[in-house]
Amino acid sequence: MTKMQLNMEIRVNKLLRYLKQQTWLMVLPLLLSTAYGITAHAAPTPSFSATASGTTSNLTLAASINVADADVGRDGNLYLGFTFGQLWYFNNGTGWVEFNSGALPVYASGPLASQTIEVVRDADLASLIGAQLYVGYGLTESDMLTNTKYAMVYTVTADTVTAGPAPVLLGTAGNFVILAKTAVSTVPPSAITGDVGVSPAATSYLTGFSLTKVGTTSATSPQVTGNLYGADMTAPTSSNLTTAVSNMEAAYTDAAGRPTPDFLNLGSGNIGGLTLVPGLYNWGSSVTIPGDITLSGGANDVWIFQMSGDLFMSASKRVTLAGGAQAKNIFWQVAGEVIVGAGAHFEGILLSQTAITLQTGASMNGRALAQTQVALDSATITKPAP
Repeated sequence: MTKMQLNMEIRVNKLLRYLKQQTWLMVLPLLLSTAYGITAHAAPTPSFSATASGTTSNLTLAASINVADADVGRDGNLYLGFTFGQLWYFNNGTGWVEFNSGALPVYASGPLASQTIEVVRDADLASLIGAQLYVGYGLTESDMLTNTKYAMVYTVTADTVTAGPAPVLLGTAGNFVILAKTAVSTVPPSAITGDVGVSPAATSYLTGFSLTKVGTTSATSPQVTGNLYGADMTAPTSSNLTTAVSNMEAAYTDAAGRPTPDFLNLGSGNIGGLTLVPGLYNWGSSVTIPGDITLSGGANDVWIFQMSGDLFMSASKRVTLAGGAQAKNIFWQVAGEVIVGAGAHFEGILLSQTAITLQTGASMNGRALAQTQVALDSATITKPAP
């Protein structure tokens, strides 16, 4: 046996011991609620993603399964698998088993619904570097494989040094690219990629979208690649929206309450022309972006911007990301309103205690989460990469 083979055997044996001793990837069946809950957020096509926080030795990981519209409510199977050291393992509902050939082990069966599943919480996966998690569903195994209703959603990697505060957890508010309490409006043609929700306001407060109802639980629009939801839609949409809004408010409170800023009142509130490194920024005033700015940092670095007033970005200016920085790790907590000027481009998660407005031709890579309304004028907003 070569040294390489011996090392691989040791790693695989560690993995098997870990699976017996820990709850790595032990989630609840499809028919039951999870810590995050089953949602009604379907889509024209299936999609899969994962979000992670913490380090590899203390990892919390959640996987999201968005069931295609045509499959919602139909009887099907949920599959959980991962590959490690050129071996495949699947969860059969009671534990992990090595897979070599034959029918894939089924984790759970039942009516299909979109959901986010907490996979691990505060788990030490340092011995599983390189393991890849796959999730999928199908009416049958053949349906899943033939129609690509599965995806690799996470790779266990070695810890890297990160900068900035811990990320703000959005909970189920993170299922939406736009979420508001009183209204969401658009002056066509806007282009929105991701789901849109309003609650406790009713569907009638989704204006300018030319809505087409999908049963009594969702709606579609030519301007939205995704679905739209209002609080007056039938269960489980109504309760899902209530939870999402509560999570949005909790995320705002979390971001606003982070102590000990790294930067205090930078530029007296004028940050135009600056390059901003990861960290916690605080202003006891409004903030303006009259010139282009750059956020420079690594893929796991985090920015939190706290401001007690408004956020105003001038027309045709840009927020640019450099060094691998990602919009999902950038949080703008704004006590007042947010205005992204005409033709401007913005990056990050907006958590506004009042309103968010994207003026004519503005674009945004992130999420607009407002405790009053969100208004778009022929604007583009795209949910960030997971």
